[in-house]
Amino acid sequence: MVSENMKNRLLSLPLLLVSLTAQVSYGREAVLLSDTTDMFYKHLSLKEVVVTGSTGETTISESATPVRYISEADLQGRSGTNIVDAISTEPGVSQIATGGGISKPVIRGLGYNRVVVVNNGVRQEGQQWGDEHGVEIDAADVSSVEILKGPASLVYGSDAMAGVIRFNSAPIVPYGRMRANFSTEYQTNNGLFGYSLNFAGNKGGNLWNARYSEKLAHSYRNALDGYVPNSQFHERAVSLMGGVGRSWGHSHVFASLYHITPGIVEGERDPETGALEPGVVGNTSYRHGLPYQQVYHYKVVSDNAISLGRGKLNLLLGYQLNRRQEFEESPSEYGLYLQLHTFNYNANYNIRLLNGCKLTAGIGGMFQKSVNAGDEFLVPDYRLFDFGTFVTAARRWGKWSISSGVRYDVRRIVSDDLLDDGEMRFSAMARNFGGFTGSVGTVFHANEHLDLRANMASGFRSPNVSELKSNGVHEGSLRYEVGNDELKSERSLQFDLGLDWSTNIVSLQVSLFANLIDNYIYLRGSDEVYHADYKTFCYTSGNARLLGTEVSLDVHPLHSLHLGSTFSMVDARRLHADAGEKYLPFTPAPRWMFDAKWEIIHGGRRTINNAYLKAVADVNFCQNHCLLAYDTETPTPAYTLINLVGGFDLMRHGKRVVSLTVSANNLANVTYQNHLSRLKYCDVNPVTGRQGVSNMGRNIVFKVLVPLEFY
Repeated sequence: MVSENMKNRLLSLPLLLVSLTAQVSYGREAVLLSDTTDMFYKHLSLKEVVVTGSTGETTISESATPVRYISEADLQGRSGTNIVDAISTEPGVSQIATGGGISKPVIRGLGYNRVVVVNNGVRQEGQQWGDEHGVEIDAADVSSVEILKGPASLVYGSDAMAGVIRFNSAPIVPYGRMRANFSTEYQTNNGLFGYSLNFAGNKGGNLWNARYSEKLAHSYRNALDGYVPNSQFHERAVSLMGGVGRSWGHSHVFASLYHITPGIVEGERDPETGALEPGVVGNTSYRHGLPYQQVYHYKVVSDNAISLGRGKLNLLLGYQLNRRQEFEESPSEYGLYLQLHTFNYNANYNIRLLNGCKLTAGIGGMFQKSVNAGDEFLVPDYRLFDFGTFVTAARRWGKWSISSGVRYDVRRIVSDDLLDDGEMRFSAMARNFGGFTGSVGTVFHANEHLDLRANMASGFRSPNVSELKSNGVHEGSLRYEVGNDELKSERSLQFDLGLDWSTNIVSLQVSLFANLIDNYIYLRGSDEVYHADYKTFCYTSGNARLLGTEVSLDVHPLHSLHLGSTFSMVDARRLHADAGEKYLPFTPAPRWMFDAKWEIIHGGRRTINNAYLKAVADVNFCQNHCLLAYDTETPTPAYTLINLVGGFDLMRHGKRVVSLTVSANNLANVTYQNHLSRLKYCDVNPVTGRQGVSNMGRNIVFKVLVPLEFY
């Protein structure tokens, strides 16, 4: 039986879509790579997209390291509860998820502080060491995504051992124009309703861009658990940009506020029935229950570029404040309250010499201060100072593109002691870390169809304060964590080989990598008991090696038909370890994805245009390569998800009026647990013996975009 509440929501949905399509559009639509859904056109043009590689700006075809680019049109056709969820289908990319609104990126089996997230030009700093600490970025404000795989410490410093994910805002509006758009989406599984309003312009070189977004979701559900109490969340974001663009360069100022209120899923079950204990609020309520978080992220960035001679001087300054509160017993009294202040700085000079060589030299780093403002503690108060200097070079010689560079970093972490109820909770600490990193790579352009790549890069990451000094309950992770202040810096050496072959009909990309990491830091279970209700996990380290591959094949037997297949896997092991401890924990399972896309209507002056239908098979293999010692993790069985997505543009006089996308995710309503889901380790069901909470069941997603353009 369908509940009355669900009937009302389903009946109101068509009215919502009808009201949204009754809009008008002004101006002229250009056929760009970021706008089109024509896979054939994008397949031929993608190699010339300019991205930020490990040695500065370059085209994808000349980057020695693997780079994936996701355009605005691609993002419109994807669905997820957050921006990391939306990109986690990329080969080599996965996510650590804790409920619906919290996801952390993983690249080639490495996550947390090993992945640098860049937004508005600065690295995002928001307690990214924690499982339940997501990426505080408004998905609606992301126009395109660049995923750089492999060590990128050369440009981004410590922490970029796995790679970098750049979330790019919309490009500057062309001179003399103004643009606005309204987007909205609705998801049937968790009742997610979101909308975003945007207005941007460029008048006389005076630039602006303003956006407001909001997203609400109640508890999600699946066939085995029913509704998952406390998985609801509420997200709001506002961003402003102002600046000038002139012949001498540009000066832009960004300001943003991101606020999310996610529930904390604990997964407690009835001892007799095995059902999840009901939450404080109803399953379909958009109000938060207990426990929950309040997370605020404030950011101000000044981005400046000045033309000097044959080069360009770039200066970027940023300030971020991350406030994170956890409410456990009362909606008005927080326990854990972390305040993280971050000041980022970066200055570099790019010059193109007469022989075609591109040189970049610069400095960059940050200063951080973290303060405990609550009465519960997980990490101590600390200060961090980070400084690095680097130089890179790139040149094209005939059929060869060669790039290289070197960097030196220093980092100092100072933490304070803390007495809790008369006992020493944290002892004071002062540690210094530093080291050289470098890379050298080449691309051989054999002919117009074939590129061969090779790259060798070193990486460096100092341990973060959580790994060094944790001592407390991590509510969202359901464990007691203990740090190790004798940990050393991680140092890696990665080798990449790649092949790109592209014709009008077939495109093939193959990447092979081997990553050797000294002093790899990871969290392992322990038999020690620090808290009666939580299992203890301790940080330790050891030498490790990761081997893996990513393969992507696209076939266009017809202009209107696209067949795609991707496969990715990583084998992550600790060297010289006992049998029960030879695998590194929380490594994503091998994954194969196949999709078939039919371009039903494309081109011409039609009322309905860019209509397509795509079917996707998402095959996740079993993951038996686990850290079994001390019950750190458990194997995960295989599962397959079937997804459907379709969309079209409504046109008027050759101009786009509205874009509509409909997705059906997990169409067969499969009950499954992703290996990297933290909810996999919630309470055991006493009736079935199955541990944890499963992922979301069938979910139908409706997305609408209404663009407006003015002169």
